[in-house]
This record gives sequence, structure tokens and C-alpha cells, in this order.
Amino acid sequence: MEYKQTRQGYVDALIEMAEELPEMVVLDADVGKATLTLQFAKLFPERFFNCGIQEQNMLCVAAGMSLEGKIPFASTFGVFATCRAGDQLRNGIAYPKANVKVAVTHCGITVGGDGASHQSNEDIAITRSFPNMTILVPGDYEEAKLATKAAARMNGPVYLRLGRDKYPVISELHGSFIIGKSKLLYPGTDITIITTGIMVSEAIKARELLSEEGFSIRVVHMGTIKPIDEVAILKAAKETKGIVTIEEHSIVGGLGEAVAGIVAENHPCPVRRVGMRDIFGESGQAQELLDKFGMRAKNIIEEVKKIL
Repeated sequence: MEYKQTRQGYVDALIEMAEELPEMVVLDADVGKATLTLQFAKLFPERFFNCGIQEQNMLCVAAGMSLEGKIPFASTFGVFATCRAGDQLRNGIAYPKANVKVAVTHCGITVGGDGASHQSNEDIAITRSFPNMTILVPGDYEEAKLATKAAARMNGPVYLRLGRDKYPVISELHGSFIIGKSKLLYPGTDITIITTGIMVSEAIKARELLSEEGFSIRVVHMGTIKPIDEVAILKAAKETKGIVTIEEHSIVGGLGEAVAGIVAENHPCPVRRVGMRDIFGESGQAQELLDKFGMRAKNIIEEVKKIL
């Protein structure tokens, strides 16, 4: 299986779009080596702006550029864009519906050795609560490219969530990316697993193991968290015995709560959530942390069997 970085997919998409979209510019907060935007800067130096370690200022500059007809992609780490610059993200971008794409890397527990201070496990919850904000969480390198291009084409604020580590390339995710639409990866009638971001590979593993035991498992991938695909969620609630969500994010305010809220209001069924509990992370290797905090196929299987 091939492994690639979602942040690399983001930058490769920017480079591919550069000629087509001359109004597109890229901003960074002095972490261009980590976000990989320096690769864009080398090719298009006149369209790259390093704002320094000033995330709040960077988002304000991006908002101003959007008013002048530019399409700014502002990059930093997820925790800095949402926690440090949350005021500017809310009032400078979401509130006025500024056409700014905030593309963040190093999200979730797989940031690894940087520890709890840099592991953004609450950023989806924060941005979900902002009106006008579109939230995209691609599952692999190719989908990250597709999501970046979709973000550039739409008018309005976008929060594009990317990771640090290398993750499996999942062919089922490829082909197209429609904002607000999920992807049915596998049909099934017993339980639906709904996934987002890099957890898609663990969901597929869980399905394979459960299939060996004779269970029919549906797998739905949510590349868009907001606006979320309510139709696919309610279809799963009506056609299967329950739903298990899996996300590399806190279960507080993330994918799981979004799914549970829709189900509770429209067609109640059992919903179990797999993700970070209400706890901060810690330093460690990415794969070790996924094991420790229970974001593996075996954890999904445990929740599936609780429903069945």
C-alpha cells in the first residue's frame, strides 16, 4: 500500500492551479517548511507572503487580499489557526464571508512528538460553530488535491484540515470531490461506519474484519464536515441497525456529535463515537498515539458489536 501526506496533496494542487488562477496567492506564518508551502514559494515567489509568526495578522491580511479580488490560501498549524487566531478567523473571515481558504496542517493526534500543545483535536468543533464556514477534511493525498481545487472554485470561507504524517492512499476516495457530499465506499445492511479524514483506512480495515465474521458493514466517508451530508446519514440510520463514527478529533463537537444530532432530530438510532475522548494528547510516535487513544479498527469493531 502506498503512503503519502495530505499536506503534500494540498501544495501539489496549489502548484497545478497556479497558472489557471492567477489571482490565487499563498500566505504562511513562518512554518512554510512544515506546511510545505515553500514548494509553492520557490515557483511563484511573487505570489507567496510569509507573514512571520503572526497568525492573527496573517488571517487579517488574507481577508484584506480577498476584498481586492485575490483568492488567498492561508496556511499554518491547525491549533494556531483556530485557538491562537480564533477571533480573526471568526470576525475577519467567517462573519463577513471573506473568500479566504484557511488550509491547516499538523491536525489531530498524529502530530505526534510535538505534544498536546500542537495536537489540534478541537479545531473542527471550533470551526463548526462559526456560521458561513465550510469545513473540508480529506482522507488521503489525492482527495486533498481534489478538496483544495474544490475550495479554490467556491466563493466563501473554507477551513481545509490536513495532517502531518504519511497515510494510506485509498483509491475508493478518488475521482471527484463535491463539497457537501459524502462518498459511499462500501454498501452494507448491518451497521454503518462513518469516517472522516485519515481514519478512513481504519474504517476499511474494520469492515474487512467484520465481513470475515459474516457482518454486512456500510462505510461512508465524509470529506465535508460542514455542510454535512444529512441525506447519507439519514439513509444509514433508516437502512442499518446503527452508526459508528470514527475521527482523528475529539468526540466533543466533531463528526460524531454532528451525526448524532442529525439522527436524534430526524430518525433516532444507536450512534457510537470513536475518537479522542475529553482529554489532551501527549508526545509520542503517531502510530503509538493512535493505539493509546483508541483510534484503530479494533476500537471501531468494539463499538459495532456493542450495537449488534
